[in-house]
Amino acid sequence: MSTDNPLLPLRDKITALDEKLLLLLAERRALSTEVANAKMQTKRPVRDVARERELLQKLIEKGALKGLDAHYVTQIFQQIIEDSVLTQQTLLQQHLNQTGSKSASIAFLGPKGSWSHIAARKYAARHFENVIESGCVKFNEILQQVESGQADYAVVPIENSSSGSINDVYDLLQNTSLSIVGELTIPINHCVLVTGKTDLKQIKTIYSHPQPFQQCSQFIHRFPEWKTEYSESTAAAMEKVASINNPHIAALGSEAGGALYGLQVLERNLANQKQNITRFLILARKPVEVTSQVPAKTTLLMATGQQAGALVEALLILRNHNLIMSKLESRPIHGNPWEEMFYIDVQGNQRSEAMKCALEELKETARFLKVLGCYPSENVVPV
Repeated sequence: MSTDNPLLPLRDKITALDEKLLLLLAERRALSTEVANAKMQTKRPVRDVARERELLQKLIEKGALKGLDAHYVTQIFQQIIEDSVLTQQTLLQQHLNQTGSKSASIAFLGPKGSWSHIAARKYAARHFENVIESGCVKFNEILQQVESGQADYAVVPIENSSSGSINDVYDLLQNTSLSIVGELTIPINHCVLVTGKTDLKQIKTIYSHPQPFQQCSQFIHRFPEWKTEYSESTAAAMEKVASINNPHIAALGSEAGGALYGLQVLERNLANQKQNITRFLILARKPVEVTSQVPAKTTLLMATGQQAGALVEALLILRNHNLIMSKLESRPIHGNPWEEMFYIDVQGNQRSEAMKCALEELKETARFLKVLGCYPSENVVPV
């Protein structure tokens, strides 16, 4: 009887097919680059939603003839379309701002393996060939590195779909000279990470940054006997657990980060909300211009007068110019008790006539107004 494994030739065929798929994906991305170059000449918008919808419908119909269900085809090609849109967007932005640098240094929170580190790598992968990574202990240290010229970019989390806004970062934005030049969102999948064979009942202490504890509070409350210890970042927590090497100690962090420290996953998908997403901001010393061919977002910092209805009057200015507000956040003004600053995200380009007019009117109405940045929106909403 043959002892050969019948799976081996099948696996070889799958490996060969996967390599062909990679070549085809690379070829498609190269075509996206050519499309971007053509759009530079024609000034057409990056996104053509009608074309995307028509393409997807045809692919679903053709997939059905080959036994592929609509959900499977949609899921795959929405990812491919998103990559094409972001590839074109990046090239148009680099051309407009003359920022075709192949290398950059990026500061982020925590050692390697933190969620901020993962976000920094995701941003760098699309914009630079080489990156120098600089992990920081505190949020203010991240901004200071860029302000002083030690780093080119700062990557900071600003809000999470489960735990809400990250107030420490909002407060730092009041005083920094940096400009917001980009944004990105990443899905957050928190895990319980341990050094060896153990189970949840044996754990006595769990380490993490305060944010993951908030995002996973329902899971953590199931174990009232656990002692929660705060760390500067999830990566710092994982590093500590790895160094202690005790079956009664665990960390709350990412699976990818845990792998860097030799930790095993004990439990996955722990967030209170099924879709746990964190939005990150990218900051630099100089602002960027955003081409009218891509969707843009403008973030404002504003203080209104103390009279009744002052904020409403300011927001009506945005409505009167058909500008959509996607975020409104208030934070105390340090040194001025009971007074607040308002952070406003507006879907619009600072260079557009509507935004220019709105900003002029806001300057007359508001006690203080500052544009924190106008930047391309990288949140590609699928058709």
